[in-house]
Amino acid sequence: MMVPVRCFTCGNVIGRFWDEYRERTARGEKPRTVLDSMGLTRYCCRRMLLSHVDLLDEVGPYG
Repeated sequence: MMVPVRCFTCGNVIGRFWDEYRERTARGEKPRTVLDSMGLTRYCCRRMLLSHVDLLDEVGPYG
């Protein structure tokens, strides 16, 4: 599904980081350095991006 707009725990806006995070990790950067450079320091926000699985393309045709 789509990445959540806000962190479920603290309410910080994290949806705006998803595209940059996905592009940079696809280029081979380590997730830890990407999240650090984007300023995501809370572990709850980092968890939201690290554990997200993008299923929109797979579920879209059924909706």
